[in-house]
Amino acid sequence: MVDDNELNRLRDIAAPAPAKDAKARAFEAALRAYDQENISAVTQGSVGGLRLTERAQKLWSEIMQKKLIATPVLAGLVALPIAGYATFHMLREQPPKFGGDEKITETLADKPATVKPTTAEPKPAPTGLETDKKADADVESRDATDALVAPASPQKSESTVASGAAQQNALERGVLAEPAPPAPTGEFALDGAVSAPSTSRARMPAESKLMAPQQPSTLPADQMQPQPENRDRIEDFKTNPVHAALEDPVSTFSIDVDTASYSFVRSSLKQGTLPQVDTVRVEEMINYFPYDWKGPESASTPFNSTVSVMPTPWNTHTRLMHVAIKGFDVKPTEQPKANLVFLIDVSGSMDEPDKLPLLKSAFRLLVSKLKADDTISIVTYAGDAGTVLEPTKASQKDKILSAIDNLTPGGSTAGEAGIKEAYRLAQKSFVKDGVNRVMLATDGDFNVGQSDDDDLKRLIEKERKTGVFLSVFGFGRGNLNDQMMQTIAQNGNGTAAYIDTLAEAEKVLVEDASSTLFTIAKDVKIQVEFNPNKVSEYRLIGYETRALNREDFNNDRVDAGDVGSGHSVTAIYEITPKGSGGEQIDALRYGQASVDNGGVANADEYAFVKIRYKLPNEDVSKLIATPVTSANEISSFDQASTDQRFSVAVAAFGQKLRDEDATAKFGYDKIMEIATAARGADPFGYRSEFLSLVRLASALGGNR
Repeated sequence: MVDDNELNRLRDIAAPAPAKDAKARAFEAALRAYDQENISAVTQGSVGGLRLTERAQKLWSEIMQKKLIATPVLAGLVALPIAGYATFHMLREQPPKFGGDEKITETLADKPATVKPTTAEPKPAPTGLETDKKADADVESRDATDALVAPASPQKSESTVASGAAQQNALERGVLAEPAPPAPTGEFALDGAVSAPSTSRARMPAESKLMAPQQPSTLPADQMQPQPENRDRIEDFKTNPVHAALEDPVSTFSIDVDTASYSFVRSSLKQGTLPQVDTVRVEEMINYFPYDWKGPESASTPFNSTVSVMPTPWNTHTRLMHVAIKGFDVKPTEQPKANLVFLIDVSGSMDEPDKLPLLKSAFRLLVSKLKADDTISIVTYAGDAGTVLEPTKASQKDKILSAIDNLTPGGSTAGEAGIKEAYRLAQKSFVKDGVNRVMLATDGDFNVGQSDDDDLKRLIEKERKTGVFLSVFGFGRGNLNDQMMQTIAQNGNGTAAYIDTLAEAEKVLVEDASSTLFTIAKDVKIQVEFNPNKVSEYRLIGYETRALNREDFNNDRVDAGDVGSGHSVTAIYEITPKGSGGEQIDALRYGQASVDNGGVANADEYAFVKIRYKLPNEDVSKLIATPVTSANEISSFDQASTDQRFSVAVAAFGQKLRDEDATAKFGYDKIMEIATAARGADPFGYRSEFLSLVRLASALGGNR
């Protein structure tokens, strides 16, 4: 049986709402079945509308399953009082009319949906078949007032249409105070999409996905609707292991400035669920935030590195080696001309508030950031690729914005053809010594044409050699191909970002526009060699999907990440000093002699950090090397800078979300303590938002 709390909840769901806006009434009813703590997540779940989360859908499903056991109780406690309540009010406002034989000659379903001029001709008496249909329509009309009692009937019946006509007729006669609420457009959801007004008032929805199907009362009224398939494609990866410095002293990886993971994690937490482990890429979370690292003096040396060694807050036996890189910040007057091609997915799946509508608003923000001499082209793809806007100067802003506003969704996703057309336009208006970039905005797969990730990778690599780079921006959930985004962004010398709110669009495309668009160094790799005489073990926090072979560091044919104007990049190693007692790997029986032979050079160094890069228009890499010695040490964690401590808090949070062993005993409260103390200057509120995400994760994870 269903317990009293669940019955009370169901009564609340089905209770008649006061007369008000239909959408607001349906939303309030949905909220009654949703955890109160997640109301903010619900209201922030989309742009331009409202959408409930998968957790709300799951809650509703559980309640529906339990209702199957208590159908007789619900029928008495919920369905009948509601039907009686509705009938009472309809009869009170508009009593039935009686003929001379004292029989009812007109019901709410008798009149047609469209009002016709009255004539003097008498109305013919209904046939037996018509009378049956009227009775069915009356039942459906009453069922419509019980829209939140049971799931949807999969098909519309004739009586359902008649019910809609009956409601319209009643409205015109003043019987009902307001129309029945429109059907939610998602599974137990308010999508928020604003549909075009109907040309006929009679075409009002008479059912929703929560309506009870017409069936005998002896059968269960609840039939579970299948949940929408989550087709998000996320690359799975294993957390970096601990390495013994004596056996494997060298660590090599490609630099990463993507931020998609942080936005994806934030979206999950605000919808009331802990993120899927493989959506958490710790390096992207760390690098989401702006830091005030010391930068280089001129563009001839595109970035500067700062290395510090400090105690580890979650392990007293280890230390953190913090590597901070700051790119040269190109001044606005020095920025080269930009030649941008917007490659926009307008397939049918983009027809959701947090997809194409948000995408339009995001690209409008970017247009406002560009200079008059910059060039913009627009290519769309859905079933076929098409050029919406030939290369146009940014000074013609009205023309560009009009092209963006007129984008409409529909069709499948011909991504391959779209990319080829976008590169063709980029070459057509190519700017020498300028920024030539395709900006792909999509919600998911390229399911028509060349859809294999490896094929796309080869296509992007080929075009990259011409000097046209590619960045990828993901929108929406349920169909997002994050794995494809990462692949083509990394191989297109671009960045990957996930845009879930207009505020995030402003951050990525306006505030960070310089670093997103203007590359100051490409194929940037980092290699760290640890000294076994000082370091027993080490592990790199994050960058699992950016790992390179040791020999790749000096191979200029191996692609790596890029650094944009003013970009900051942070990498953190957890190291175990020799003799600290925190070793996890047993020492080799016969390997010690090769180290303690008295002939080890630079024995006082922790490590040797090397960075290899290419200037944007060059194909031969250059090297920057930095030894890490005791001069880089910080005696206590509290003495580290505000930015260093905050970045460590983000690193701890990412590891916690991935449920890694290193932070298993380090609670969310400790992360909150560090991040709060290191919040510092926060002009855009990013760090304050981070604190709220830690609180959400703590509540959802039980502060484990």
